[in-house]
Amino acid sequence: MIDTFIAHFGEILPFILVGFGAQIIDGALGMAYGVISSTLLLTLGVSPSRASASVHVAETFTTGVSAISHILHRNVDWKLFARLIIPGVIGGVSGAYFLSNIDGAVIKPFVLAYLAAIGFYLIWRGFHLPPKPRDPKWVGPLGLIGGFMDASGGGGWGPIVTSNLLLQGSSPRHTIGTVNTVEFILTLSISLTFLLHLGWEAFTTYTLGLLIGGVIAAPFGAMLARRVAPRIIFTAVGVILTITSLFGVAKYLGYIG
Repeated sequence: MIDTFIAHFGEILPFILVGFGAQIIDGALGMAYGVISSTLLLTLGVSPSRASASVHVAETFTTGVSAISHILHRNVDWKLFARLIIPGVIGGVSGAYFLSNIDGAVIKPFVLAYLAAIGFYLIWRGFHLPPKPRDPKWVGPLGLIGGFMDASGGGGWGPIVTSNLLLQGSSPRHTIGTVNTVEFILTLSISLTFLLHLGWEAFTTYTLGLLIGGVIAAPFGAMLARRVAPRIIFTAVGVILTITSLFGVAKYLGYIG
């Protein structure tokens, strides 16, 4: 029995570590949990729909804990929350339905290219700090696009929404807290959509690993949101995503066995 437990724990441990690391970054920057997790699953050969479904089920729990932490730390702008929530859910459900009804082999290279593009963008963002604080104007359409790309790409809500809000001058602390809090309702909606179209068989061992690691790390993200230097982590996340995504593309094209 002990040998069996050790074998199963050894199988799930890498995904626990990935979930933990991705959630620490996500909680501190309002992005990257879904993108990093999805990139790993795609490079390991998981289909786009199953990768996105697994990540969003895990995120339902991690974002729930993260949202509570950000609310307790008063990192949430409730006016911005109200402007993001409805467009984000509509975009997320639409993206999940789209991805659940197409051949995964067709969409996979496009998803990897999309994730690599996010990586390049984050590297660029690492060298361009946000402008002086001001209320963002382009919010509803941003939520719609961010929700759709998050579901169809397995990640992207944070990189798309957080980065664009920062570029518009939104307060970094409240942007991160608000985007994380909206993400809880978004991922819950996306997960239910995947469940209806794919069934429970879409969720396997790596789902549990991502969930465990993410939940353990979630309470620490809100505490880091005001203390971590955005320039350093933006650049680091961008480099990681770019390398892993390009690795996935090379593997898909047959350059890597």
